[in-house]
Amino acid sequence: MATPPQHPSALPPATVRPTQQASASEPVHRISSDELLAGALEVQIEHRGSLYRLRQTSLGKLILTK
Repeated sequence: MATPPQHPSALPPATVRPTQQASASEPVHRISSDELLAGALEVQIEHRGSLYRLRQTSLGKLILTK
């Protein structure tokens, strides 16, 4: 039986690592999917008042839905 996904506030904060810069003024950040999912198959992401679901498939691909 799979464990239910944790509420995002219960997860430890993800480590954000700077990568190559998109422009001189705005850096691009990289977050590992392992850190983002924290062992769950699904997380909920709140963005500008809307709720999104990020799910990992059985083949290891990611699906983002609103």
